[in-house]
Amino acid sequence: MVVVSTREFRQNLKKYLDLIDKNERVVIQRGNDKVYEISNTVKNDRFFDDPAIQERLSKSIQSYNEGKTVKLTDDQLKELLGL
Repeated sequence: MVVVSTREFRQNLKKYLDLIDKNERVVIQRGNDKVYEISNTVKNDRFFDDPAIQERLSKSIQSYNEGKTVKLTDDQLKELLGL
């Protein structure tokens, strides 16, 4: 999945449409509270159709944009993923 701003999407439209043609999920962040997905097929996706998940994703993207992130070491990441 690729998350881009509306500006980045507009400036590189062909690049992102090519990714979509390769079945890559492209999500466009518009401002702090709007998120869109573009797909080359029509389907019901439980993940993106669920308003609670959409809200959580939007808040997560906003936190990331505000720099509210935590850097994990390789060991911490492996532990988190159960590897």
